Amino acid sequence: MKVITEGHKYELDSFEGGLPQTIQFIEKVPVTEGSAELKTVNDGTTNEELLKVLIDRTKYLGGKFASRQNSIAITKLQEALMWFENRTQERKERGVEGKATL
Repeated sequence: MKVITEGHKYELDSFEGGLPQTIQFIEKVPVTEGSAELKTVNDGTTNEELLKVLIDRTKYLGGKFASRQNSIAITKLQEALMWFENRTQERKERGVEGKATL
């Protein structure tokens, strides 16, 4: 893995040496310096979406090569997803979702 833009854009190695894959996460910055309002400068995916991909892939592979480790990994990935979704819901309820912490 290579960090292109810290926290936002990554280049991932291909397993068999092919071309690298790029993952872009959504990147937001304050509208003006010191502002809590944010604007998107690079559209991209979220942690939640990436976890959903990993859960689906692990379930798929687990169907071909079942193992205790796969089952545990799925549980932990689902738990991580739950905590990210919980954080988002809490921020929405407080009216601070999509805003910078000042």
